[in-house]
Amino acid sequence: MGEISYRRHRFPPVIIQHAVWLYLRFTLSYRDVEELLAERGLDISDETVRCWVLKFGPVIARRLRHCRPRPSNRWHLHESAPRTHDQQWEGGAHRR
Repeated sequence: MGEISYRRHRFPPVIIQHAVWLYLRFTLSYRDVEELLAERGLDISDETVRCWVLKFGPVIARRLRHCRPRPSNRWHLHESAPRTHDQQWEGGAHRR
């Protein structure tokens, strides 16, 4: 995978990546991302966020999927064990 070129963009790559990440990760609208960035003092329009998502989104999403750990055959279970119908609940909330 080649490097993403952020040349000729007004904002630094970190801002662009963060805006695209917000949109892709949390399924926000473009205006929601605009408002979140405005709370941080950045004046970015929702149209700019849309252009960034269309241009950089597929590459950033591919990189995020590539870095995700691969599924394995090993499962990690929680310490609690399932209880049978005849066993009492802990804490005395439900006793037979």
